[in-house]
Amino acid sequence: MLLVAVSLGLSNFAAAVGIGVTGIDAGTRLRVGLVFGIFEAGMPLLGLLLGHSLAHALGHAAHWIGAGLLIATGSYAVLQAVRAQARQQHNPAAGTSLRTGRLLVTGLALSIDNLAIGFALGTYHVDIVVAAIIIGAVSVTMSLIGLELGGRLGAKTGERGELLGGLVLIAVGVALATGIM
Repeated sequence: MLLVAVSLGLSNFAAAVGIGVTGIDAGTRLRVGLVFGIFEAGMPLLGLLLGHSLAHALGHAAHWIGAGLLIATGSYAVLQAVRAQARQQHNPAAGTSLRTGRLLVTGLALSIDNLAIGFALGTYHVDIVVAAIIIGAVSVTMSLIGLELGGRLGAKTGERGELLGGLVLIAVGVALATGIM
């Protein structure tokens, strides 16, 4: 179960690195950990509740849907970074922050394949609640580690942190689409 949780948490870790690069505060760390953990723990439960037909149908398309959402979110972050750089040239006091909507879309994109995982876990007679708790806890831990690593990288990248973060989200989306993650 722990190996499944770690494999599912790798995409969260990579995305958290991308988010952390932008420079975040303690409140944002908490939001990222909670959102990623809730989605990662909740999607297997939802997959089990939705049943075989929907989980199976989404199973083949889930990585494409998740990858597309991540690429779109990363592209939006890159666009915002370019716009922010233009604004800062005119108003140096302007800053950027991680919006809750973008965080929710990222959490959803990273966990959508867990619908099929929930059904699979149900067929193996695994206690789905225990599995969801383990998956959520591992996800939060890996996300917080990723945020810390990303924060350290972001300190070195300076103003280009959000741009780099968006590019990392795009890379994670491409990795999901190609089956690398």
